[in-house]
Amino acid sequence: MSRSLVQPIGQKRLTNVAVVRLKKHGMRFEIACYPNTVLSWRSGVEKDIDEVLQSHTVYSNVSKGVLAKSKDLNAAFGTDDQSKICLEILKKGELQVAGKERESILSSQFRDIATIVMQKTYNPETQRPYTISMIERLMKEIHFAVDPNSTSKKQALELIQELQKLFPIKRCPLRIRVAAPEEEVAALLEKLNVWKANIVSKEGSAGQLSVVFELEPGLYKDCHDFVMNNMHGRFEVLAHSLYVDGDTQVEQYNDYEDMPAPLPKETHESVLELNDKLQKQTISSSSTPTEGQQQKQNKCNTCNVSFEDAKLYREHHKSEWHKHNMKRKTRQLPPLTEEECMADMELGDSKSDLKDYSF
Repeated sequence: MSRSLVQPIGQKRLTNVAVVRLKKHGMRFEIACYPNTVLSWRSGVEKDIDEVLQSHTVYSNVSKGVLAKSKDLNAAFGTDDQSKICLEILKKGELQVAGKERESILSSQFRDIATIVMQKTYNPETQRPYTISMIERLMKEIHFAVDPNSTSKKQALELIQELQKLFPIKRCPLRIRVAAPEEEVAALLEKLNVWKANIVSKEGSAGQLSVVFELEPGLYKDCHDFVMNNMHGRFEVLAHSLYVDGDTQVEQYNDYEDMPAPLPKETHESVLELNDKLQKQTISSSSTPTEGQQQKQNKCNTCNVSFEDAKLYREHHKSEWHKHNMKRKTRQLPPLTEEECMADMELGDSKSDLKDYSF
């Protein structure tokens, strides 16, 4: 009895890859990519296509190693150039990922969206910004679902509109400075009145008038086009998010939802004073400030400590000491020294370990 060699069927090949799938003209086309490179290529971080594609080959089923037929490629794409087709599939196709990897991507994007919303909004009732923990809780209450095929910024702006229907939440105003000839300022002020903008200061010099005002973000494009096209003036955005008075920015309060921060106070400083502040912030490293100014700039009001070096000051905000004092500050407790903080944290860890045992 003669035996024939039978080719095994159902054998899976190319399984440890990231598959990008595109359906076109009723047919399915797939390409095999290296894991964790597709999103980098789409965002512009990765430029070399050979670092993304495992092969310039179009499949009808990557896991089984079934190649796409040339007649199907011509019918769907109008060409059988597989390199061009791979680029189109990579750009428009749907990335197939494993369950845990998909969960990690969605969780990261969920956090990114919440961060953008936190930076762009505040509570008009309390005049304080929301923290990222509050935003995430509101997102879960309205059952917000992340769309992996849409950008985080676009989803954040859509989310703000949904949250405004149910919760007291408002976009942070843009602080803008416009410089224009004096004869054009009357038209600008009339427009600002229509837009209900809040004028902070006005300053005139050399036939020009500079106006600093706060405007709703939704009117940014109209204002920019009006100034640049109709007035031929100078347009500059001074601030677009909230900052906390004191030692740090609002982004560093992300994990402490009980630590609200006030809105920036309206100042009636002249434009010249604003220019001086901007110049001080961008002053070159060669200039040496006085000792009193340096201590004031590098002082942490939360931990009540000063630093001579700006690098040490920045690293301090990332330390467990600063984070622990932030938690104490939310509970209206005085700050601890670094040694007291370490002892308090060790005591807290020992208490949490005891909770794992039942006596």
